[in-house]
Amino acid sequence: MAYNPILKLDYPDLDVIRVEDTYYMISTTMYFMPGGAILRSYDLVHWEIAAYLYDILEDTPAARLADGRNIYGQGMWAASLRFHEGTFYACFVANDTGKTYLYRSERIEGPWRKSCIKGFYHDCSLLFDDGHVYIAYGNTDIWLTELDEELTGPKPGGLHRLLVSDNRSRVGLGYEGSHLYKINGKYYLFLIHWPNHGTRRRTEACFVSDSLTDTFIGRDIMDDDMGYFNAGVAQGGVVDTPDGHWYAMLFQDYGALGRIPVLVPVDFDDSFPVLGNGGKVPRKLKLTSTRPGYTYSPLYGGDDFVYRPGPDGKVRLKAFWQWNHIPNDALWSVTVKKDDAENEAEADRGHGYYTITSGQLASNVTQAVNTLTQRLAGPRSLVTVTLDGSGLNDGDFAGLVALQGCYALVGLTRENGQYYVVMLERNPEEEPLPRGTKPDYNAVETARAAVSSPVVALRLDACFENQRDEVCFFYAEADGTADKAVSAMDAAAPVFQPIGDAHRLYFRLDHFTGCRAGLFLYSTAVTGGKASFSDFRFEAARE
Repeated sequence: MAYNPILKLDYPDLDVIRVEDTYYMISTTMYFMPGGAILRSYDLVHWEIAAYLYDILEDTPAARLADGRNIYGQGMWAASLRFHEGTFYACFVANDTGKTYLYRSERIEGPWRKSCIKGFYHDCSLLFDDGHVYIAYGNTDIWLTELDEELTGPKPGGLHRLLVSDNRSRVGLGYEGSHLYKINGKYYLFLIHWPNHGTRRRTEACFVSDSLTDTFIGRDIMDDDMGYFNAGVAQGGVVDTPDGHWYAMLFQDYGALGRIPVLVPVDFDDSFPVLGNGGKVPRKLKLTSTRPGYTYSPLYGGDDFVYRPGPDGKVRLKAFWQWNHIPNDALWSVTVKKDDAENEAEADRGHGYYTITSGQLASNVTQAVNTLTQRLAGPRSLVTVTLDGSGLNDGDFAGLVALQGCYALVGLTRENGQYYVVMLERNPEEEPLPRGTKPDYNAVETARAAVSSPVVALRLDACFENQRDEVCFFYAEADGTADKAVSAMDAAAPVFQPIGDAHRLYFRLDHFTGCRAGLFLYSTAVTGGKASFSDFRFEAARE
């Protein structure tokens, strides 16, 4: 038996397909690299990461966090995933570059080939139909455009028409999130919108037509928040099972945790699809696996940072890791800090390090290059890591961050040779910023404790329940030199003590993603400092 929401992790803007016995699902990853995460499942409930579309989408200064720039709230989002005549296709836009990208591969694992489609197709959906290829897209006004055979742009003289137009005076958010299908000879266009009347929440709509040139007739087909603070379940793709049942993979806004997947049965027997139980999301689901007993790789987890280069000479981190923006590969490593002999010995004991070297100055953690992140899981996540800050310079900060626009962190800093554990917080702006204005993301120090060693264990405890989302931080120090302190941390469980007060977490449009745990280093005075992280542990509470 499965229960909704099926995942309490930030996987929004979903599109899902089935190829033989395997389901694949793509989700928005915005400014995190590698990007374009594709998940795999054999039962639509349990998922693992199968691939990423790219390591880097576009190597721009803002995507590298250069010169104080960033692409928060931008990057890759709302992709369309399709499989046609032996080839996988993934299509999406990026608001920072203003381009529409198309990736193709014969294997889900890649390699994926990148190209661009001329034009900008917001929340697009590809449709392969009888030798033609179409793309549906837009906000409030939903358009259909036929593409040329090479999928490089609109087909000269091809079909181009308005499919649906929302009533602008009656919605807070016009129709968007297009998902267009041909099922049993009919065309189905699934959309979301946000009426400013009635329940005043996100709803799912569907429009149906017998042909792409006829009128699409539609209405709302689901309006349900599952009892969660008027947060409507909507937007996503539909997929069939091998035995002929249909499901919609949608998402729900879930506070600072992000936007999380919800699975809803679909009935196509009526003139309009019926979602769930008469338009309501079922709490329980009974599904059949196409590969019973299959063991899935985790979507989050711990890491000892012991890695070996692959056949191509590159190190590939576990799939659940993503960097915040483009990493600088010259300034990070997953080797231990000593000579090769000791390196191998420690690696054999399962003790490696993620080491960052600072290469540019930054005023706060949101501009820190090589911040390594994972999605936090609901309803509660406990993250622990050991930090060796013996390589820090004065003015450096390194540690563990709850990464979002209103972030908070616990970290180690050095001033005049003395080490301190500090808590920094950034709280919401009192007034909305003018349109087009980005916040400075500077934080305030709210707690500090002197420590005798540059080696500390840090802990993050994040709770996502009843929209009272918050994070608490803890630390444990070790006595003696850095090498002795590391050994002491290995030998016994550290005794943690709290630092600062609980920090409220929020989902806001400046970052547009759920809160993540991140390992970071940034320098405010001089570059060249180092921070080494080891023994990363991730525990998630189960409901």
